[in-house]
Amino acid sequence: MNIVSRILAALAALSMCMTTVTPAVAMSSRIKDIASLQAGRDNQLIGYGLIVGLQGTGDGFRASPFTEQSMRAMLQNLGISTQGGESNAKNTAAVMVTANLPPFASPGSRIDVNVSSLGDASSLRGGTLVMTSLSGADGQIYAVAQGSVVVSGFQAQGAAATVTEGVTTAGRVPGGAIIERELPSRFKDSVNLVLQLRNPDFSTAVRISDVVNGYASSRFGGPVAEAKDAQEVIVQKPREADLTRLMADIENLVVETDTPAKVVVNERTGTIVIGADVRVSPVAVSYGTLTVQVTETPQVIQPEPFSKGQTAIQPQTDIAAQKSGGRVAMLDGPDLRTLVAGLNNIGVKPDGIIAILQGIKSAGALQAELVLQ
Repeated sequence: MNIVSRILAALAALSMCMTTVTPAVAMSSRIKDIASLQAGRDNQLIGYGLIVGLQGTGDGFRASPFTEQSMRAMLQNLGISTQGGESNAKNTAAVMVTANLPPFASPGSRIDVNVSSLGDASSLRGGTLVMTSLSGADGQIYAVAQGSVVVSGFQAQGAAATVTEGVTTAGRVPGGAIIERELPSRFKDSVNLVLQLRNPDFSTAVRISDVVNGYASSRFGGPVAEAKDAQEVIVQKPREADLTRLMADIENLVVETDTPAKVVVNERTGTIVIGADVRVSPVAVSYGTLTVQVTETPQVIQPEPFSKGQTAIQPQTDIAAQKSGGRVAMLDGPDLRTLVAGLNNIGVKPDGIIAILQGIKSAGALQAELVLQ
C-alpha cells in the first residue's frame, strides 16, 4: 500500500469516528401568522337591545326603569298600545350588544354577537334577543342582530342557599347578526401594503423585508419592501402585479422570527412563563420562610358554689414560630433548561420562585425583561 492509499484510509476511518453536529433550528413562521394587514383590521359594533323569554330572571322595572321604557317603545313600533297598564313580569332584560365586523365582510354574511346585561337581571339563560341594530363609530348601522342567547354559566337557588357557576348575565348569539352594509374599502386601489407585526421587533421586521425582497427580485426584478420601524413593513405594489394575488403570495412566505427575552409573572395565580432566551448570570440565592401560628384557647372560669360570683373567660394565646429553608444555592442559567433546573433544586413553591426572580432582577443578574401582571 502506497502512502496515498494510507492517507485515504486514515481519513475514511477518521470520518467514521466523527459525530455529526446538527445546527440549531430557528423558529420559522409564515408572514400571515406574525403580521396583519393594516387595511384588513376589524371594526367594532355596538347596540342596545332587549332579551325576552326569561323565566323570572329579568330586570325589575323599579330598579331598571329604562327596560320598561324600551319595552313600551318596541310595542308601540309594532302597533300595540301600552298606555294605562303596568307590568311586573321579570321576563325581559335590557342588554348591550357588541360584535366585531371582520375586514372585507360583504352584506348577507353572518357574525357572532355578545350580549351583556345592563339592569339587575340575574340570568339571561333561555332568552331571545329581539331585533337590534349594530352601529359603528361613525353612527352608521352595519348589522342587525337577533336570535337565541347561549349562556355558559348557571345558577341554582333554594330557600337557604344559592349556587352560581360562571357568569349568567352575559351570553353569546352565534351567527346572530346579519351584515347589512359593506365597509368603504378600496383595497384594489391601494399603492402599497402595510404589514403590522403582532409582536413588534426590529430583527423580525428586517427579516420580513429581506424575505419579501428576495421573492420580489425573482418575480418582478427588484425589491419592493422596506422595514419602517419595529412594527411596520411597507410593501410597494409593482405595476404589473395584482394586489390580491401579491398579498396571497407574500403572506405564505416563511420568516425566522425573533423575540426579546422576557419573564412573565402573574402573582395572583402563581403562573411563571420564562422565555427561551432568558439568561441568568451566576448568582447566589438564599430563600427561607417564616411561619407564625397563633392559637386561641380561652379558659372558662366558674365561681365557687354559693359565692354569688360570675362566670368569667380567661384568654389564653399560644404563638409558635417556625422557620424553614434558608439554603444558599448557586444559580447559573446559560440556557432555559439549566435555569429551570436550578430553580427547582431550591425546592420552593411558585410564589417563592416569583420572589427569587424579582430579587435576581434587582441584583442585575436576570438578563431579560420581567413583566408583572
